[in-house]
Amino acid sequence: MSTLTTLDVVATHVLKQVHKHSKPLFIAVQGPQGSGKTYISTRLRDYLTAEPYHLRTALLSIDDLYLPHAKLMALAGSQPHNPLWQGRGQPGTHDVELGVSVLAALKDGTANVELPQFDKSLYDGQGDRLPMDGTGVVVEQPPSVDIVILEGWCVGFYPISQEELDKRWEGVWKEERDRLGLLGDTLCNKGDVERVNKALNKYGQLWDFFDTFIQSLFAKIKPPSPDSNTSLSRYHIVYQWRLEQERNMKAQNGGRGMTDEAVKRFVDRYIPGYVFFGDTPPKHSSINPPRWIGRSLTVSIDDHRRLLGAVEI
Repeated sequence: MSTLTTLDVVATHVLKQVHKHSKPLFIAVQGPQGSGKTYISTRLRDYLTAEPYHLRTALLSIDDLYLPHAKLMALAGSQPHNPLWQGRGQPGTHDVELGVSVLAALKDGTANVELPQFDKSLYDGQGDRLPMDGTGVVVEQPPSVDIVILEGWCVGFYPISQEELDKRWEGVWKEERDRLGLLGDTLCNKGDVERVNKALNKYGQLWDFFDTFIQSLFAKIKPPSPDSNTSLSRYHIVYQWRLEQERNMKAQNGGRGMTDEAVKRFVDRYIPGYVFFGDTPPKHSSINPPRWIGRSLTVSIDDHRRLLGAVEI
């Protein structure tokens, strides 16, 4: 049995890419909520900055680009009938311009860069961006950093064609919705998904920075019994992972955060994003192929986040 860990295969892939690109090397990391992408990204940063590599590495989460709480509430108020934008999460709830500005400054390498931070425990788990007043994490430049990592659940998501959206709405979305017990159109209607799809047009400005892409995929859960004609949704495990994540955060901060039921409702809003846009790199999009095609790594994990395999694509 292989003793390789996810960190082992990710670090090996990254070190190969370091020697092929001028600095900074931009790395995109994508995986479902609770899958360990933040943990792996943090461990990767620590590994690269330590001996013998000493690579200066900046780490940023797409979550830290969420709109401030007031703007999230304003967006929700402007779209009162769109459940997907009733809080942070889906594309359309991030400050893309801020992200582009931060990544461009890191690429330029001529001045200090403060990284945005979003505190998810504030406002009973709704969260808020912390002030960017020089008291947060500041990347000192010059010299420029060697590596920039951006991790997040929707990193690398691209818009899809209307034809593909229609097909998924009537096909895979209906199947997954039924498996998860999401009744009818109570979670969202097709127009809500179309608005998120349109919002994704801006996100390519972020993805264009990246030289390599690392995606964590989870194995589909098998039917609960040999006689069962139905299987659990492949996204069922995300609820368990995200609940573990929230409980761990609350255990460390004195209990601030979402209730278990609030976590379920929270994850519900993410599921359409996985179903409609999660097959990254995109197979059904009119956009030009990302720069990272041919320089990507797909990591397969089980429901305990153990490494099952990895392939470079």
